[in-house]
Amino acid sequence: MTVFDKGSKKLLNAWAFYDWANSVYTLTIASSLFPIFYSALFLSDVKMVMAFGYEFKSTALITFVTAFTFMVVAVLSPILSGVADYLGNKMTFMKFFCYVGSLGCVGLYWFSLEYIHLSLLFYFMGLIGYWGSLVFYNSYLPDIALPEQQDSISAKGFGLGYLGSVILLLINLAMVMSQEDGADKMQMMRYSFITVGIWWAGFSQYTFKVLPKGVSNGGKVTKAVLLHGFNELRGVWQQLKGNLRLKRYLYAFFVFSMAVQTIMLVAVYFGEEEINWGDADAKTIGLIGSILIIQLVAILGAFLTSRASAKFGNVNALIAVNVIWMVLCVYAYFMYTPVQFYVAAGIVGLVMGGIQSLARSTYSKFLPKTEDTTSFFSFYDVAEKIGIVIGMLIYGFIDQITGSMRNSILFLVVFFVMGVLLLFRVPRLHKKTTA
Repeated sequence: MTVFDKGSKKLLNAWAFYDWANSVYTLTIASSLFPIFYSALFLSDVKMVMAFGYEFKSTALITFVTAFTFMVVAVLSPILSGVADYLGNKMTFMKFFCYVGSLGCVGLYWFSLEYIHLSLLFYFMGLIGYWGSLVFYNSYLPDIALPEQQDSISAKGFGLGYLGSVILLLINLAMVMSQEDGADKMQMMRYSFITVGIWWAGFSQYTFKVLPKGVSNGGKVTKAVLLHGFNELRGVWQQLKGNLRLKRYLYAFFVFSMAVQTIMLVAVYFGEEEINWGDADAKTIGLIGSILIIQLVAILGAFLTSRASAKFGNVNALIAVNVIWMVLCVYAYFMYTPVQFYVAAGIVGLVMGGIQSLARSTYSKFLPKTEDTTSFFSFYDVAEKIGIVIGMLIYGFIDQITGSMRNSILFLVVFFVMGVLLLFRVPRLHKKTTA
């Protein structure tokens, strides 16, 4: 087996290529075709389903399952990361989650309300496979890239992921729209789920072949090894107590991130249920078109937000972006037409890419001078996942109780208001800095 030097072009490209492989999950399954398919399973206006001994509103059920999956990821990530670091076999874990996710996507072909528990298991497998593999994929970056290469290769991965996912989504959309009958369109959507699973597992093979496998130290997995990740997180928390700026920023991030991530995960479900599209074809094309708008505008949004942060400071830029999100939630409550939804999609894209990239870079600027940045970013990721769990649970609960996702989306304004107030409490750096 050929071993490539750290920083070599082939090693970097192989790492970035996993984004090409796995990003099809987020675009086709998480963001577009599966939400449309899932909603189409409910033929009546009253979209209720029995699961786990209770009757759920359809959108609330998928929200609760998503929240549970992220909770599992938040708990497992520190454990598995610690075990992988100790045993030196992160590639094994990355492959495992990749294949679990791929099989979950293929399994969605058989998704039905008659076998709702097995169907939700396949959905769970896809979601946990994607996020679980990312834990180990991201951890490879400092292993394969020199510090000065990390930003550029990370951006290249993002670009490859965007390109690959859009290509497959357009193919899937063509498959669906090639059919006239509604049942045939649903069947094509089922085939699309299979293509995602095959694409993901198939293109991952190049990454798995080139990336270093790791060297096992032959040690046993003890209780100390299992708890290593949590001990690192506890160590970070102890350090935060003495860093007022970083602690207050993390409070703000936790609050506004839970709202942002929730909106991104439920946007298509909201559009499918709450917007008057006219007919099924218009709905399918409209929703997928909206997703593509978000993807395209997000790149511009990240660039504009970066320019704004350089001129006005990171925290001030984040405050402005949170205010835009706040207004967007109020706008969504009164949104009924496709044109209004397209406008909202454009605004979401503009502030989605910006707030994600700016939130992480601001956190990086506030970190203490230490070589152990991995532990701090692990803490950041776990905080983000727990925020998603809380946001999705609150969103699903309001949707279930009131019967309308409009009430849920409006309630998220509270989190953005809190986020803005908490950001105002973050101590600014010296005026000569950009934070």
